[in-house]
Amino acid sequence: MLILSLATIMTLAVLLGSGVWIAFALIGTAWVALAFFSPFAPGPILASDFWGASYGWDLTALPMFIWMGEILFRSGLADNMFRGLSPWLNRMPGRLLHTNIIGSGMFAAVCGSSAATCATVGKMTLPELERRGYDSNMAIGTLASASTLGLLIPPSIVLIVYGVVTEQSISRLFMAGIGPGLMILALFMTYLIVWSLVSGNRKGLTGADESSMPLGQKLRQTLELLPILLLIGGIIVSIYGGLASPTEAAAVGVVLSMLIARWNGSFNVKIFSDSLFAAIRTACMIAFIIAGASFLTSAMGFTQVPMQLARTIGEMGLSPTMLLVALTLLLLVMGCFLDGISLILLVTAIIMPLVSAAGFDLIWFGIYLVIVVEMSQITPPVGFNLFVIQGLTGKDILTITKATLPFFLLMMLSIALMHLFPEIALYLPQSMSR
Repeated sequence: MLILSLATIMTLAVLLGSGVWIAFALIGTAWVALAFFSPFAPGPILASDFWGASYGWDLTALPMFIWMGEILFRSGLADNMFRGLSPWLNRMPGRLLHTNIIGSGMFAAVCGSSAATCATVGKMTLPELERRGYDSNMAIGTLASASTLGLLIPPSIVLIVYGVVTEQSISRLFMAGIGPGLMILALFMTYLIVWSLVSGNRKGLTGADESSMPLGQKLRQTLELLPILLLIGGIIVSIYGGLASPTEAAAVGVVLSMLIARWNGSFNVKIFSDSLFAAIRTACMIAFIIAGASFLTSAMGFTQVPMQLARTIGEMGLSPTMLLVALTLLLLVMGCFLDGISLILLVTAIIMPLVSAAGFDLIWFGIYLVIVVEMSQITPPVGFNLFVIQGLTGKDILTITKATLPFFLLMMLSIALMHLFPEIALYLPQSMSR
């Protein structure tokens, strides 16, 4: 087992380090494992797994939700959210810094992409907050961290991928992401309020009070939030109530996103074609990675590595809490070098027997895994949100990482709370209509 494990790790590391596509790296690793450490021919297994990973009906929701996000990404929606939120947040400690948190959470819910949320909201809020005298480090930290919630709050592309490869209900995964997503938003906002009261206001780092806007104007600007709230609410309610499957909700979401973009005055043939081809490219990339991960999963099964790993760790007598701590540290290290979808697919290919043997609920574990992936988005050297912020501000990675550290620790706290109170993630999926 040791030789096989080392050979697998070395092959994967060499292929990923050489810059080949992630799907090819997964395929190559699986091929080496089967060809040299098992009596089975890799070719037929590869063909069977590629077909099996490609025809699942649940996978059809993926391109639809990606397309919906691409349309809204190009529609000027972020500007509407800033205008709609800012009049009501001026009286809260931290004032307009909360627009980064709430706005990123809302935009992430319909976009599904952490990097796209960070770039879109950041282009609008960061210059405006700097102009109004807000602390730049807190603006960067709130933006980079809150935009990661696109991976958790439904509809989430990462949760669709996890549901497909682990054969879990995507509808229940979506519902399970709501509670933890709102909890993390609340933790971020609470930290921002405490920081403002303790030092931000005293040092003049929270801007000026601009709450003198007439009520009528506040209400008119708030109306700009209505389409996005209806879109998010419609998708979640239809799935939770059993009125639509994720695929059906995604198709309706695409149509509604076109109507919202048209209503916003920013939908034309170019946006339609650009968003469509961007969605096709992203969906094909993810589908190819899923197929490669499926082949690696089969290879690991034939070589018995996951089962032997689970048995070895089981003999160590680790409690579920200690196992979770060890997995979190391992995943954070892996997340420094892999993007979120690749990390999830690699993990599910290797450690799912261990997770099942330890008694973790697979819906709960999916949410835990996504939160760890969120943390990896603000962890160097491959934290995508850090690079987006660097491109927007010109600051060095170390400064940006330091700004996101408190929010990284708050995500760690959210994992601890979810472990102590699993109902945070499981209440909604368990109460869904059957």
